[in-house]
Amino acid sequence: MATENITTSKDLIAQSIDFTEQFTGSISTLLQVLNVTRMQPMAVGSQIKIYKSEVTKADGNVAEGEVIPLSKVTRKLADTKELAYKKYRKQTTAEAIQASGFAAAVNDTDSKLLRSIQGDIKKDFFDFVQTGTTKANGETFQKAIAQALGQLAIKWEDDDVQSVLFANPLDFYTYLGDSTLTTQTAFGLTYIQNYLGFDTIILTGAVKQGTIAATASQNLNYAYASMNGSLSQAFSLTTDETGLIGVVHNALTENASYETLALTSGVLFPERLDGIVVATVGTPASK
Repeated sequence: MATENITTSKDLIAQSIDFTEQFTGSISTLLQVLNVTRMQPMAVGSQIKIYKSEVTKADGNVAEGEVIPLSKVTRKLADTKELAYKKYRKQTTAEAIQASGFAAAVNDTDSKLLRSIQGDIKKDFFDFVQTGTTKANGETFQKAIAQALGQLAIKWEDDDVQSVLFANPLDFYTYLGDSTLTTQTAFGLTYIQNYLGFDTIILTGAVKQGTIAATASQNLNYAYASMNGSLSQAFSLTTDETGLIGVVHNALTENASYETLALTSGVLFPERLDGIVVATVGTPASK
């Protein structure tokens, strides 16, 4: 078999290192923006438990000398997520490599795969954020913001928290109008810091128009199963010291293509559903 055109092992490792660094760097930046400090390495199959609080409040009108009835706050399990591997594989054909060159063809398709992985993580997280159990509403975007801040202050009044708001870009820029504002990007998301009373505002189409969600960064966690160890050895995965993602590149002679395999298991999740305020923009429909 001719070997002069087969990519060397150094090329394969270099591509894998580049992919790993891009993913780990973008995840780290996102967690810094959200001020998430709890990164929890766990075993695959671990149960991630998400709770909510329910308050049973007794009547406070108690006559003089009468026994004061007890109120009760119950911490209940709201949802359980299982930490599982997410597996991604793509191939770059010989024709694509010949047309664009090895580095360009592989980097381009790797970037698309990376964006897809990021998209899955964001979708899972934002779908869950919008199921927060503390509700509010305001007739306008600004009033909804104010209500969310108020509810957040009540929920976390005993804690020194960093506040995070998630909003649809259409709602935000409609509110902003002709004003200008400096934005930044992380993990494919646009964000603003220290604005409208929030430490961080994340703009994403994953949040429904007419809805905003707010929480404290202390309520957010990132759990993952490290790709280091026996799994890395079995598949010759390239990882960094954190093991957030494992990547390997291989030249496939049977179909003249170049394959990228990526494994990850990270889950960004809230610890308390009642610690998330979901506010509706506009007057809610009467029932």
